[in-house]
Amino acid sequence: MNPQVDMVGTMDVPEKDKLDEANLARWMEANVEGYAGPLTLTKFKGGQSNPTYKIDTPNKSYVLRKKPFGKLLPSAHAVDREFRVIAGLDPTPFPVPKPYGLCDDDSVIGTMFYVMDMADGRTLWEGTLPDSNPEERRAIYYEMIDNLALLHSFDPAELGLEKHGKPGNYCERQISRWTQQYKLSEIDEIPEMDRLIEWLTKTIPEQKGFGIVHGDYRLDNMIFAHDEPKVIAVLDWELSTLGDPIADFAYWLMSYEMEPEGRSGLKGVDLEALGIPSREEAIARYCEKSGMKELPPMDWYLAYNLFRIAAILQGIRKRVADGTANSAAAAEMSDRVTPLAIAGWEAAKRAGA
Repeated sequence: MNPQVDMVGTMDVPEKDKLDEANLARWMEANVEGYAGPLTLTKFKGGQSNPTYKIDTPNKSYVLRKKPFGKLLPSAHAVDREFRVIAGLDPTPFPVPKPYGLCDDDSVIGTMFYVMDMADGRTLWEGTLPDSNPEERRAIYYEMIDNLALLHSFDPAELGLEKHGKPGNYCERQISRWTQQYKLSEIDEIPEMDRLIEWLTKTIPEQKGFGIVHGDYRLDNMIFAHDEPKVIAVLDWELSTLGDPIADFAYWLMSYEMEPEGRSGLKGVDLEALGIPSREEAIARYCEKSGMKELPPMDWYLAYNLFRIAAILQGIRKRVADGTANSAAAAEMSDRVTPLAIAGWEAAKRAGA
């Protein structure tokens, strides 16, 4: 799979994903300020979890995100949560697309959906940024770190997001949630995953901070300006909640521990030659921008995030088996569950397991 080719851009809407365009047009006329049809629909190639469509009109383009059709896992595909956090962040300097409206009436197109602005920019998939020069690569990486530190600086209550998550230990809640989701999606036994779940549950560190966390903050969930190393929109807020900023930063930091494979991984790459900041420089930059003096040892957080990704991909694996997976690349992604679980257990052993 070549992500830059297979996952970027749009395609004709497959028959199984077609929407009632007449109903959608009526809803747009009633709920989206400035909308003027007619509309045409295409489907974005990416978006493993929630099907995502491009709505073109004569004067403007929009993006529609919706729950998948079919039977879904409990609490998954929470497009309403995505919409609410984008709406909360919209007035701030943090880059999100302008939200236009949320529809929880399944009779319109068959599932809950929301509509937001179409961010016109670049989607980047490869962590090595092969089409960039060293100066731009460094600037892009620092831009990602700086925006994450900005997100973690907000008081959720000031943005009307105090109910976006629960107080208490974020990692404990996440481990419980994703263990449950994993068990509901389990197809065959992965011993390393079982050991990882048991160890993580018993070794959760004390949470030091609290704020808005994205939950899936990585290179390909951002839109960059065409002509400068600037993030113009951060996307895919389905996993966002209130929680531990360190765990959220550690998720982004995992790129340094993962094989490139055409994605965000940087393991084994000559970072200095490419101009990409080292892991230590990235940590120092985040500490500088967030006001933190230092971060705790990161192997526990690495093990936790590898477990979490494996559990998420196990859900995709189950949807592949059930025939409800959203992307043609889903089957290939689902094959990563066992390697991620093994890597997570190796990180756990480095952390003392």
